[in-house]
Amino acid sequence: MDGDSSSTRHNEQESILQDLEPHSRPLKELKEITNDFSDERLLGEGGFGNVYKGVLRNEDMIAVKKLKWTITGIQDKHYENEVRHLMSLKHRNNVRLVGYCSETEKELVQHNGKYVYAEKPERLLCLEYLPKGNLCNYISDERSGLDWGTRCKIIKGICNGLYHLHEKWQTSTPIIHRDLKPANILLDDNMVPKIADFGLSRLFGEEQTRTITKNLFGTLGYMAPEYLNRGIISKELDIFSLGVIIIEIMTGHKHYPLPI
Repeated sequence: MDGDSSSTRHNEQESILQDLEPHSRPLKELKEITNDFSDERLLGEGGFGNVYKGVLRNEDMIAVKKLKWTITGIQDKHYENEVRHLMSLKHRNNVRLVGYCSETEKELVQHNGKYVYAEKPERLLCLEYLPKGNLCNYISDERSGLDWGTRCKIIKGICNGLYHLHEKWQTSTPIIHRDLKPANILLDDNMVPKIADFGLSRLFGEEQTRTITKNLFGTLGYMAPEYLNRGIISKELDIFSLGVIIIEIMTGHKHYPLPI
């Protein structure tokens, strides 16, 4: 009964969040609901930021992604990229944005032997909370992993989410994710998969089918050969990543060998 009650509550919470438009949230509030980004609220760590569980006053939960401070321009680019794409995505297999925060704090730092105030930009995203974590936690052999029905359900959901990005969200202007991997597939209480982490995503212009970049980002093992060797970005980059994920789900092995 407790499990059913928890699942029902999460479904109700998800329905409420889906009806809300993403809005700006103050940094002070996000610190309060995450216990000042404490370790016990840490849900996951990534290359561009950490994710914390936030508990709202009505006891609803959200995930708060706090971007790591690097070079301000790079941080801002990933933040703006993810906000811009998530604001317009409304599909059950893509994670939903429920809020965002962009503020600058003054921090006391040591410089040339003296303490001075320096400006520190804070960029945060508030996302729907998905209690089952990411797909990495469930890729294992049949004895300790997922049943075949659930595996097929997850594969179908990822395909639907990716199809929406490539073909449906806006005619002739696909979103290329560029970093599709199990760590960026989140699962809700009912094991419904949702594609997350759009910091590297690329929005194509109308009728554009591919582009070339010198800045290679992503995860080895999930990057298509033409992207690795020639920097080509196209839908096929995500399709290659999807193929690797399907192989991992079906075989139960996380560490797929690097492409030759």
